[in-house]
Formats: sequence, C-alpha cells, structure tokens
Amino acid sequence: MAKELNAGFTGAPIDPPEGLRKVAQSAVSAVKGEAQSVARGAADHPHTATTVVLAVGFLAFCLGYLMGRSSVATDHRYWR
Repeated sequence: MAKELNAGFTGAPIDPPEGLRKVAQSAVSAVKGEAQSVARGAADHPHTATTVVLAVGFLAFCLGYLMGRSSVATDHRYWR
C-alpha cells in the first residue's frame, strides 16, 4: 500500500468572492431560492398553477397574433 503523505496544506487558500463574482453568486442564490418557492407553490396548488400557465399562454398567443396582424401591410388593393 502507498504511504500516507503528511505534508500538510500545500495549496493556496480560497479567497471569498469579491466584486462581480460576489454579486453573481448572490444573484444565483436568489434565483434558486425563488425557483424552489415557485415549484413548492405549484406542487401545493396544481389547479391554480395550471390556470396561471394556461392564462399566460393564451395572453402570449393573443399578443403574438395581434402583433402579426398589425405588421401586415393593408394599403395594397386586391383587384387591379
């Protein structure tokens, strides 16, 4: 068997995050917490979550439809 190497700590200590890394780490932590809260709420109230998802999907569809209809040029004549 290999002998135990008792050299102690030979690496560099890890510095706590500063600046942008600290902000990014706290933002990721906040997003994870919110996602867990939403998942827990959806698990507790599945009918409400389904209704909310369907309502948002319906509104998004209507908004896309209206935007698509408004982007079509209506100033041309069909009979020339």
